[in-house]
Amino acid sequence: MEPVPPAYDPFRVVFVCTGNICRSPMADVVFRWFVEQAGLGDRVVSSSAGTGDWHVGERADSRTVAALERRGYDGSKHRARQFTMEDFDRNDLIVALDRSHERSLHTWARTPADADKVSLLLPFSGGDDGLDVPDPYYAGEKMFDDVLGMIERASRALFRQLEPAIRPTS
Repeated sequence: MEPVPPAYDPFRVVFVCTGNICRSPMADVVFRWFVEQAGLGDRVVSSSAGTGDWHVGERADSRTVAALERRGYDGSKHRARQFTMEDFDRNDLIVALDRSHERSLHTWARTPADADKVSLLLPFSGGDDGLDVPDPYYAGEKMFDDVLGMIERASRALFRQLEPAIRPTS
């Protein structure tokens, strides 16, 4: 007997940073963890991408994977990819990790509907973290941990905002 496909399309979100090896993989892994913990893995699909192609096919930065592991997440399966125009079609929400990514995504948007899908991550948390998730690439281990903390707070808030709309009604 073949599995029956769901009677709904899952909500799709993509997290975008520069090279797709530090910040956006962290956000994808963390957001997916919240989704899975809530038992909504079949209702939400998340991914990540980079604005540039420098690291396409590579694993997440080893410091990213280590920071994730220290907090109990698994980032080992990640492979970097570049954002494409099809991402506008495939995703309901496009989450930029800083304002430079947000500007690029708005420039690439083909329609107002594409542009309306783009949001920054940090404002979801409503905290004092500012607008941009800093790039830890040229920093040390502590910065990767600090960035992960910012991403956790904002991803939790993003999930809490989306959850009522994606949770099945009974």
